[in-house]
Amino acid sequence: MTAADFAPGTAHVLTGYRPEDGFLAAELDPPPAEYVWHDENAEQQDRRYGPGVGYQQWLAVDARDGAVWFGDTDWRAPQESPGSRLPGIPRKALGDGTVPDPGIMVQLLGHLSHDEQRGCTWRFFDAGELHALAVGVLPAVQRLVDSIHRIGPEGELEWSAEAATAWDDIEHAATPAFDPSGELRWPRPRTTPVPAWRVEVDAFLAANPELCEPSWAVAPDAELDAYADYRPATGYGGVPGRTCHTAERHIEDGFTFYGHRAALYAYRARASGGRTPTDARTWLETTEAGRSTWEAARPPGATLADVPDYVLTDLTDRFQNSAREHGLVLTGLDTYLRNLRAGERAGVDQQLRFEGREVERLENLLKEFRAGRNRTVTRILAWSDGRSDAEIADLASLPDEHVTQWRARLNDEQTTTPPAP
Repeated sequence: MTAADFAPGTAHVLTGYRPEDGFLAAELDPPPAEYVWHDENAEQQDRRYGPGVGYQQWLAVDARDGAVWFGDTDWRAPQESPGSRLPGIPRKALGDGTVPDPGIMVQLLGHLSHDEQRGCTWRFFDAGELHALAVGVLPAVQRLVDSIHRIGPEGELEWSAEAATAWDDIEHAATPAFDPSGELRWPRPRTTPVPAWRVEVDAFLAANPELCEPSWAVAPDAELDAYADYRPATGYGGVPGRTCHTAERHIEDGFTFYGHRAALYAYRARASGGRTPTDARTWLETTEAGRSTWEAARPPGATLADVPDYVLTDLTDRFQNSAREHGLVLTGLDTYLRNLRAGERAGVDQQLRFEGREVERLENLLKEFRAGRNRTVTRILAWSDGRSDAEIADLASLPDEHVTQWRARLNDEQTTTPPAP
């Protein structure tokens, strides 16, 4: 039987990790006993522990489909980077937000025990013992798979309060105990109720509807994700922290909130009334219905750069009404239109910048040519070679009277200038 033989989302031990498979995939390689020791009297730090004490066995859980399996690390490898030798991320390193793809989490198993008589001892488990553990955690894994949040079309995983509690039960079940004879006793499986300090964001918003923002109803995924990722320097983060910060409300200490993204996506889904949230840019630019709607609504003889806010609002309503006929609600539409207008206006700004610089360049060039022309006209007039004002004006592209006035000023200057001593 393979993973494909199980119903989707059913907790199960992977093929190859069961006794009926001969544990073919469970290639455990614990260190020999002579490599596992502790000498607390050793003077040098690197001589206090044997090279085999870094060996680590683990239990892996795929939160997407409920698969469970086990394995170990290579005790001969450097101990600085155990994460690279694991199939997933240890739960304690994940936090309480989004679970990274592919949704595999790891519970590291404890091997060290200590008492005054025997000192430090290490106990490694064989495949049969690890299989018993894997079977024992299946109810908790099923609870985890059933309750973890799945967001968007790709089903991205996000912790829920119940899923986090289910993992606590997995961690409890994976904590080994030994009876007086030294025989291994895995703890009995348990199903712990979700504690009151673990709160779903969706429930928090339902209890405080005045904190909800209407803009969530048509916000694109990226905006909802950014809103949920609020991280202040102090106090609560996420959706409760941000909404209460905006409303100047205080939340008592001691709570942990779960399902930030899931709550915002659920709010948008409810506001959509059964319609499918669809990215506005994608619909308007890549679908036939969207492109035809855009062409029909485009202001005649104008670009968006010339459109005021009230026209953008009217366009938003028209596009949403058209999308509604197709069973859609457009997300990020207002931002999309405003960004388009801002882009076109930025192009107009660039045009004005070019025109202004070009005018400045030409005006400076004109000043230089005008000054040169004036010097040349003055020079020719000083020749008094018998040419008329009209002839000189024609050469300089000036009105005749300008040259006549010019000649008169030159004559006046020559008359009033005293002779040199």
